[in-house]
Amino acid sequence: MEQLLQQLNNSQFEAVTSTEGFIRVIAGAGSGKTRALSYRFAFLVNEIGILPGNILCVTFTNKSANEMRQRIHKLTGDNDTGYINTFHGFCVSILQEDSHAVQYPKSFLVLDNQDIDSMLKIIYEERGLTLRHMTFSKARDMIEMFKLKKYPEYYMDLITMSLDTLRQKYLEAKDVYHIIFYGYLYQQKKCFGLDYNDLLKFALYIFNNHRDIRLKWQKRLEYIMIDEFQDIDKIQYQLMKVLCGYHKNLFVVGDPDQTIYSWRGADVNFLMDFDKKFPDVKTIMMNENYRSTPQILSVCNSLISKNKHRIKKDLLPMCPNDKSVLYYHADTSEEEALWIANQIKSLHDHGTSYKDITILYRAHYVTRLLEERFLKDEIPYTIYSGIQFFDRMEIKDALSYLRMITFKDDLSFLRIVNVPKRNIGQKRIAFLQEYVENHQCSYFEALKENCDHPIFKGTGAKEFIALINAFSSNYEQRTISEVLADILDQSGYETMLRTMGSQERLDNLAELKQSVYDYEISCGEEALLPDYLAHVALFTNSDTNDTSDKVKLMTVHTAKGLEFPHVFLCAMNEGIFPSRKTLTLEGMEEERRLSFVAMTRAMKRLYLSEAHGRNFDGSIRYPSRFIFDIESKSLEHVKEPDESLVTEAQNYIRYNTTNLDGYMPDQSFHVGDKISHNVFGNGRIKSVLSDRNAYMIKFDQMETPRMISFRVPIKKI
Repeated sequence: MEQLLQQLNNSQFEAVTSTEGFIRVIAGAGSGKTRALSYRFAFLVNEIGILPGNILCVTFTNKSANEMRQRIHKLTGDNDTGYINTFHGFCVSILQEDSHAVQYPKSFLVLDNQDIDSMLKIIYEERGLTLRHMTFSKARDMIEMFKLKKYPEYYMDLITMSLDTLRQKYLEAKDVYHIIFYGYLYQQKKCFGLDYNDLLKFALYIFNNHRDIRLKWQKRLEYIMIDEFQDIDKIQYQLMKVLCGYHKNLFVVGDPDQTIYSWRGADVNFLMDFDKKFPDVKTIMMNENYRSTPQILSVCNSLISKNKHRIKKDLLPMCPNDKSVLYYHADTSEEEALWIANQIKSLHDHGTSYKDITILYRAHYVTRLLEERFLKDEIPYTIYSGIQFFDRMEIKDALSYLRMITFKDDLSFLRIVNVPKRNIGQKRIAFLQEYVENHQCSYFEALKENCDHPIFKGTGAKEFIALINAFSSNYEQRTISEVLADILDQSGYETMLRTMGSQERLDNLAELKQSVYDYEISCGEEALLPDYLAHVALFTNSDTNDTSDKVKLMTVHTAKGLEFPHVFLCAMNEGIFPSRKTLTLEGMEEERRLSFVAMTRAMKRLYLSEAHGRNFDGSIRYPSRFIFDIESKSLEHVKEPDESLVTEAQNYIRYNTTNLDGYMPDQSFHVGDKISHNVFGNGRIKSVLSDRNAYMIKFDQMETPRMISFRVPIKKI
């Protein structure tokens, strides 16, 4: 063990050997926190003699739990690695042992999304609901919100109500929300099924109502360690407080600068205020970064320092100096994609494997132009947690509509004849198939010939034929972009996606429309629909070699906890990163933390890029505020925006910031302060209207006071 301890730096050593009491470790990105956790576990077992079964180590994903088990096994040589698990996994252990306390069998069912959808299907059929009332995805989200916020005591119904009483409650429900919610609870009770929320709630209920069971687990868990503590939510926090109530040995590790899951209920304040909630807390700072070069860390430190709600710290570089961080401003998104591709080719030519290169982005739809460029340049790539752009369902559907208009081919027909739903299901397709085989015609012709047949009564067959014929007759006289926009509208396809609540799919369609527009511009009058379909087929039928040596493409959220030698962070534009959905000051700080997480993934070199142009809504695309947050001297500007664009961007960012909920100006004024306004001259603050983000000011030259927004600069005199 002594040999192992010698491998640790001072702060890691302190974390590993501090065993008693409440300990908080603020561990920066790349500081070796996983090593500290696994070595501490080994220290408790090998050096102190604690039994592994008396240690709880909580991680946030099953993957990291498995990795931790493997590390600890190597360090201790013991097959017993205690309770190394996620919160949910540990709650399963509690319930498997003590489910009798809630009258549930040991063989209870842990529900996944598929199970929940199957239950929803039963409820919808039983109560005459359709996806127009609520999509399954929205229903799952609604159920979760009801459980977390609206009816946090719901679990009492599952535990105390009889199955008949719960069914009655479900049948008496009138509005869609309550029908779905109580229908789901009833279905759960019926099969003794528990979802992720229930596991935590049931475990807490048992501990709160059965002192003997609580004490048994408290005594058993002599040491508790929790990783990624910045991502903990309220229920997990409550459970943790209960579990450490006997031995009072709690060790938490986290980084407030990497809190990126507040939308899932994570609350960074549990980490920030840990020393205020527990007695005699020992705080250990682990800031030494063993992952990234000093040049990368200079950029990361500069960026995150602009957040106000954080524990101030700088990552300290332990790696030697290397190359600068590159920043490239492109005039168009195509130019940005070309620059990235050229950089990758250069890296590869100089001996870097493709698999050592990763491209990160805020949203999947930005990959389209990159993919096109990579396919042209034969750069192999793979997309993590996503599907290649032209293989995405909505893109294939949209292109099938265009192919249907042009060629009326069978593949396109079979793909979209019932998308959106036209009541032309398998039985009717089988009828058409038989007709096609007997008459040697296309499916479209078969439908045309038979649309008056009784089998197609009550379907959208005639409307579909009319739609395709109408577009086929005049597409040659129209631009491709017009045809695409109209067919997606008139077919009801976009309406279907809106009904499903699929914003990401709608964003992807907007990106496809942009790709068509770009094609039209590049081809001029020669931009014909058949030519475009031939052009795009090159991307859908890519024959790049399927080897493991590929460039990785993934969202920043997917990259959390990972590291890569070369990282390209692309599409660093306002409205993309930060997301256009960011409405609060708190939300903007989370977006900045997300950007920080992205940049701290890079080990050897970091590349930042963005492109001028226009967004889907026609607005001008500006460089991201996160570029401006970085000290200019920390970046090597390969190509930078001109001064007028920089001024415009900064004005836009300033305006946007002042409209965020929770915004207060840096220089706030108080009642009675004398001020000067650029237009109205001198005056005095009469009141501060925080709810309106404005001051009430009585100007010397005006009879009545004026309400003046915080966003307008005023000076104190």
